[in-house]
Amino acid sequence: METTNARETARGETTLIGTSIVIKGELSCGEDLYIDGQVEGTIDPKGNQLTIGPHGRVKANVNASAVVVQGKLEGSIQASDRVDLKQSAVVTGDIATQRISIDDGAYFKGRVNIQRESPKKEVVRAAAS
Repeated sequence: METTNARETARGETTLIGTSIVIKGELSCGEDLYIDGQVEGTIDPKGNQLTIGPHGRVKANVNASAVVVQGKLEGSIQASDRVDLKQSAVVTGDIATQRISIDDGAYFKGRVNIQRESPKKEVVRAAAS
């Protein structure tokens, strides 16, 4: 079993959207997503990490486990774990997450909603009894 776990963590699959790519519509994938092009619509990397590179231009609502922004993002961010706005980030929209970091020089206009970690399923079941 150790070999399987090592293979899964070493795999580290990432989908890359390069600088010359333009996408309009719904974008979803089952691995980490790196955007350095233009995307307009909705983005859902199915509980994985989304990184918007320094050349990335995104007008979309985002739902991911972690979001790192180095480029420009207009839209709401829903991140189950964390959001990192790097120095070159320009973000306009609301953010809902458990943890956030904003580097010096990053631009952010919107609201932040820090969410508590969701309770364990066992606790919810016990409360329902």
